[in-house]
Amino acid sequence: MKRRTLPAAAALTAAAALLLTACGGGSDNSKANDKIVGADTGSAKPSASPSTSDAAGDIKRPSMNFPSDFEMVFNDTKPSDTQAAAALSDAENFVRAVNYGIVQQDPENAAYKFYSTPGGTAQAYAKKQIKQYVDGGWTVTGVQRYSRSKVDMTSDGNRASVSFCDDDSKFYGKEVKSKKILKTQPSDKDYYFFEIVMTTSKEAKGLWTAEDIEVQTEATQCKA
Repeated sequence: MKRRTLPAAAALTAAAALLLTACGGGSDNSKANDKIVGADTGSAKPSASPSTSDAAGDIKRPSMNFPSDFEMVFNDTKPSDTQAAAALSDAENFVRAVNYGIVQQDPENAAYKFYSTPGGTAQAYAKKQIKQYVDGGWTVTGVQRYSRSKVDMTSDGNRASVSFCDDDSKFYGKEVKSKKILKTQPSDKDYYFFEIVMTTSKEAKGLWTAEDIEVQTEATQCKA
């Protein structure tokens, strides 16, 4: 099983679209490799996520360390605008946190809650994705590649629409107990297009949290 192949975003479209239409003044950046890789908690050496201090001065961010068989690749150059760059960075952190919850086998993991807005569709999406993996007895392995990122800021600078492509052609589910990798044949189902509404946090200066999310499956426009 692969992530996001189950219906996850259909009910979120209306809420996300309403906020996205309010955004204007974009900043394009291609970003790739946000793949969830399977976690072999035995001999695998953990690879660290971006440090807890990047992008936000006084915020203590959660540490997310992944096994060596899991890799998320973000290739894009950050926007020159500091607010847009911060929104993009924390959108990346949100999708990392979803993967981290799967690796930790914890639908209530604190990392995705840190990077999402309570009561928003993004937080509900994260919990649902993690729970599906835990209930199925799966973790993740391989590489996810994120690309073609774009950031559109609202005029007040407090909200942003962040979008990017996700290539899962080298990403697979893995059975936690047997360590069996559930490989699939390459297809259009390997490609996803994300749109995430990010908002500035009222509690932590410099932090952006994911409020709403829409995920398009079989996003053939994201093929190389």
